[in-house]
Amino acid sequence: MLDAIGNFLGIILSFIVNIVNDYAWSIIIFTILVRLCLLPLMVKQIKSNKAMQDIQPKMKEIQEKYKNKPEKQKEELMKLYKDAKINPMAGCLPMFIQLPILMGLFALLRNPVSHGVFPNEAAYHAANHGFLWISSVSQTHNLSLGLLSGISAYFMQKSMATTDESQAQMMKSMTIVMTAMSFWWGYTYEAGLALYWTMSNIFSIAQYYLVTSP
Repeated sequence: MLDAIGNFLGIILSFIVNIVNDYAWSIIIFTILVRLCLLPLMVKQIKSNKAMQDIQPKMKEIQEKYKNKPEKQKEELMKLYKDAKINPMAGCLPMFIQLPILMGLFALLRNPVSHGVFPNEAAYHAANHGFLWISSVSQTHNLSLGLLSGISAYFMQKSMATTDESQAQMMKSMTIVMTAMSFWWGYTYEAGLALYWTMSNIFSIAQYYLVTSP
């Protein structure tokens, strides 16, 4: 399954590499293309989260009014969601779509030649010029990339923080977990994966503020 996803992503990345002739920049362009493809879903997710925040007072009112009648409470909440045109599960879809892409990239970036990005090792090394201070896209254990990956994940999670007191603690815990995991991924795995993850987080932050700005 992962190899199949990696092969499919490899075809797209190979096409970009043949035009750009630089592996690191190809990954950045690839990241932007993926995020643009997911843009309609991400905008829907952001608007759904914002709408959920807007109806928090009504939700609390219903929860308090029917606290001893769980079935009635559920019925009234579903009615509220319907009236507000909100799908409570809309926020999960982009995450589920991105997960196989991320897992496919794990396989792809570990061995780009076997996944068809480059015809051979010589072509791979010829296009792998590095990026800024990064000497190679295949480099691992880069502390600066780990920090960038973790910091970008932290601000991405903070930008989507909820005002609902009942979920605030959960969001805080999720922010800590995602920051720690992103740091570990950025530090441990190939620089190309950290580059994708960091750029994806920055895109998400910019997208959130563009969508929610007046």
